[in-house]
Amino acid sequence: MAQHFLLSAQARTLSLKEIYKDGEDKAYQVFKKIRWASTDGNPVCPKCGCLDHYEINTRRKFKCAACHAQFSVTSGTIFASRKLGFMDLLGAVCIFVNAVKGLSALQLSRDLDVQYKTAWVLAHKLREALSLEIQHDAPLTGDVEVDGQYHGGHIRPENRKEDRKDRRRAEHQTGKRRVVVAFRERNGRTRPFVTMSEAEGVELASRHVDRLAIMHADEASHWDMLHAGWETERVNHSECYSDNGKHTNWVESYFSRLRRMVTGQHHHVSPQYLHQYANHAAWCEDNRRNSNGENATDILGKAMAHGVSRVWKGYWQRSCVGA
Repeated sequence: MAQHFLLSAQARTLSLKEIYKDGEDKAYQVFKKIRWASTDGNPVCPKCGCLDHYEINTRRKFKCAACHAQFSVTSGTIFASRKLGFMDLLGAVCIFVNAVKGLSALQLSRDLDVQYKTAWVLAHKLREALSLEIQHDAPLTGDVEVDGQYHGGHIRPENRKEDRKDRRRAEHQTGKRRVVVAFRERNGRTRPFVTMSEAEGVELASRHVDRLAIMHADEASHWDMLHAGWETERVNHSECYSDNGKHTNWVESYFSRLRRMVTGQHHHVSPQYLHQYANHAAWCEDNRRNSNGENATDILGKAMAHGVSRVWKGYWQRSCVGA
């Protein structure tokens, strides 16, 4: 019997032990090669594009010979104004990609020996970077499955029966309940969205799914409107989960990973940040057959290509609810 890829040595091409064994200088060279891949790690001025520069070795910075601007390997990226060393940043990426069911900030803070808020913001910066791959503009094509999953808004029942309310009624809701509507190509990409109701998925489909695609959905009544715009196949889950190729197993697989990520790792996710975790689960699902080295290079490349985060810049000036 052939060995599963994820159990083989080919899936383990990056080692946390080797990162810390190689030291800070080697990690710094990795960042340079990824940031300036087109010049094989030779610095390029982010302001004017000049290749000529002076090195400020004591501060790991460069000075452009043309415009005299000073810059570093992380200037203008999501790691701008970093406080952690390159070895710790590379280690954090390694830990992040190895956690196939997600990674809590508390776990990351213990692994890196940093404060919780440092680990929490760093993890969210990585999620913001990888969302560039998930939330792209190219429409989904081929066989596309759609479904929704509700999160949050749990109302704890009162102790005594006479004090309990019907939690299904709108007037008794907390307003914190959200639904993740996900579209997933069979053998392809996953694209999640956070909405107030599952019915909003029809409008999302009109913007993100090609009209020549074949839609697959369950028997929920709000998916009836899909028939007007796409060839649509439905499966009645009260009778069967798959009927001659009619199923939503691919998107259900994504929701299984997302549910385990939320309940098993984070325990609570604020509606404000639910889209970050939904994108993270989608990225994990779409890249599950890659080695951890490939995934780490992918995330690090996206982080270095991402501009300075507008969400996580100045985060200490407002209250942040961790998850």
